[in-house]
Amino acid sequence: MERTSKGTRGRRLAAATFAALTGLPGVAVAAREWNLQTPVTEIARQQYELHTFIFWICVVIFVGVFGVMFYSLFKHRKSVGHQAEPFHENTVVEIVWTVIPFLILLFMAWPATRTILAMKDTTASELTIKVTGYQWKWNYDYLQEGFGYYSNLSTPLAQIENREPKGEHYLLEVDHPMVVPVDTKVRVLITAGDVLHAWWVPAFGVKQDAIPGFVRDSWFRAEKVGTFRGQCAELCGKEHGFMPVVVEVKSKEDYAKWVAEQKAKVAAAAEDPSKVWDEKALAERGEKIFAANCVACHQANGKGVPGAFPALDGSKVVLGPSADQIGVLLNGRPGTAMASFKQLSNTDLASVITYTRNAWSNKTGQAIQPAEIQAARK
Repeated sequence: MERTSKGTRGRRLAAATFAALTGLPGVAVAAREWNLQTPVTEIARQQYELHTFIFWICVVIFVGVFGVMFYSLFKHRKSVGHQAEPFHENTVVEIVWTVIPFLILLFMAWPATRTILAMKDTTASELTIKVTGYQWKWNYDYLQEGFGYYSNLSTPLAQIENREPKGEHYLLEVDHPMVVPVDTKVRVLITAGDVLHAWWVPAFGVKQDAIPGFVRDSWFRAEKVGTFRGQCAELCGKEHGFMPVVVEVKSKEDYAKWVAEQKAKVAAAAEDPSKVWDEKALAERGEKIFAANCVACHQANGKGVPGAFPALDGSKVVLGPSADQIGVLLNGRPGTAMASFKQLSNTDLASVITYTRNAWSNKTGQAIQPAEIQAARK
């Protein structure tokens, strides 16, 4: 596992901050697109047309108002002998300049209201996926299919640290994208497990806040096979710019094959909770879990970030009774950045705890078993 220096952390934080402010995490390498993304759903198309419609109304108003103003300033300027006309009020003019803007607003509100109501109509959905935001990854649960997985940023650290050229989809690529079938109404139930997030895919016309303790819903029907990218649109911490959303739209036949593959993987990964693991196997698995879930805060060298995230190397919690560390991972620490990781499996939690208790200078020689995690959940 690569070690992360203070300079590296600074570069990553700067990149994340710039990404959050610009909304363009791949701006360093991707072609700049200042227009809206090409719509691939009916809702996104309505949004695009509504945006264009209101834009041209604003252009007409701008040209009309400033045209009259500049014409009057030039034509009736004092230097050619014009004098200002004294008057107090004109009821007709006041009624006109009140009624006309009101009618313009109604003219814009009608199509806008129609689009908003369509955005909220999640009835008759054919597929439901629960989306949960965590710092700094997404979890996708296919409720009807009975499986789920995490989606993490897959951009290599070497690219982020400028040791390699930036890839085509820099900061907009993940290890496991959401996969959906084409021409299917997909309902997404959106929530968060720690802080505020927002699930946003511009080409779908979907942007919904993910709020801890609340479930919001939205929907889309992708009309085109392909890969579509978005990102978390709510500032959610120092790694906010490293939390992309990627959705892969497949044909219905390919989607059915993919679902079958996922179910087979779930069945193959099903483990006997009473199985006793050796330390080496747990630590090897735990290192991968740590890299995917913990390294952003506690760092690859276990030293954490002074003043922000505690070190695990030499930690009293890590070196103390295993029950204390298990409790922290299952319940988190309210009032701190330490969220609960109870969504991980018993084996994953046992693995990452075993890894931290035997990595760096921590040499306890202990192997925490999945059965201990299962017992602590009760």
